[in-house]
Amino acid sequence: MAHFDSYIRSSFKPRNLQLLVTLDDFRHLGRAAASINVTQPAVSKALAELERGLGMKLFERTARGVHPTIYGECLIRYARTTLSELAHVRDELQGLASGSSGNIRVGVLATAALALLPAGLALLKSRYPRMRVLAREGTMETLLPELWLGNLDLIVGRLPDDRIKHGLSEKMLMEEGVRLVAGRHHPLAWRRRLRWTDLVEYPWVFPPVNTLLRGPLERAFEHHGIPIPENRIETLSVHVIRGYLQYTDAIAALSEDVSRYYESLGLLSILPLDLPRLVRPVGAVWSRQRPIAAGTQLLIDCLEDAVRAGKAARSPRTAREAVVGRADGGPIAGTQRAIPRSVRALLKRGDEEISSRND
Repeated sequence: MAHFDSYIRSSFKPRNLQLLVTLDDFRHLGRAAASINVTQPAVSKALAELERGLGMKLFERTARGVHPTIYGECLIRYARTTLSELAHVRDELQGLASGSSGNIRVGVLATAALALLPAGLALLKSRYPRMRVLAREGTMETLLPELWLGNLDLIVGRLPDDRIKHGLSEKMLMEEGVRLVAGRHHPLAWRRRLRWTDLVEYPWVFPPVNTLLRGPLERAFEHHGIPIPENRIETLSVHVIRGYLQYTDAIAALSEDVSRYYESLGLLSILPLDLPRLVRPVGAVWSRQRPIAAGTQLLIDCLEDAVRAGKAARSPRTAREAVVGRADGGPIAGTQRAIPRSVRALLKRGDEEISSRND
């Protein structure tokens, strides 16, 4: 063990980490060597020296290639995390040196993809134009592993429940309910009052199993004595849901923010049936295992400012004006920079076109 510790501290280098990850990606000495522009004997020699230094066999050699042992899998897992952290440090240092404040890699759930994150990013870019942002949309189940690996700095959306939030820090940004929606043509769309029994005969769109809304929605059905509809599709895609509701008499559950947005565009109707608080608030989560980067904290601050600016907004247009300012050149709330006059004029023309279509 003393030899192992000595080797890790004195001889283990970042290039060893890259070698492990590359071999795991390609599972073949020749292809791995080609990807990093060295010869196959050089890769084979480097792997042998690494295994000798650690005193452990990391890969099994076969006629078809190489496969990691249990020791190799353990080391590869940490190698990926370490390389991701080193890349993050590099980006932050480059950002500080260039004045761009660095990079932010943010994952977003559908709940926040339509309004909250775009509003926060609009504020961020108005304050720090050279900040670089990579946004990836997905589910909590697909984004969390990327957060653990260090490939994401932050996830914005519905906060996870107690079962999966271990090791996460979170910031609640807003309480947001869930509403039932249907197409404008739906027989229930113009009813003033509804009961749960009115929903039984219609098809549904359900969130997939093990997603944040699925369990609470099923419990709501059980509470009202309504069977889970057999005539249903399952998806989290807001675009698929919107389109499917316009083609059918299906009913779906969407976040209040998304529901009001599509209702304001005349695409969907919110059904007059109150739902209990089914899910946790909307916010941001990040890993406790690594310090929060300066750029990530700036984005969280902008998200909070966007929520405060948009609280009184009742439509996408007024929400936009609250966050980034009025298109007519009025005061800008919560930003440090004025929007260029050409952009204001473009926004104003867009609003006039929307008004003429709605008229």
